[in-house]
Amino acid sequence: MAAVTVTKDMTIGEILNIDIAIAPILMQAGMHCIGCPSSQGESLEEAAMVHGMDCDGLLVAINEYLANK
Repeated sequence: MAAVTVTKDMTIGEILNIDIAIAPILMQAGMHCIGCPSSQGESLEEAAMVHGMDCDGLLVAINEYLANK
């Protein structure tokens, strides 16, 4: 089975449905509100912008995790 690739337009909810183990990656980056109802509908790009984070760097970390799991 090919690895899934996360994109910046996917919602936090969609990303966590792919693999709940992505939650610690988000939390280590500073996104501590992943359980918040509004975060479930926000895209990764929107959530990163709200938190002042580098979305591209976060995408690399998430996709590296998925490729190597």
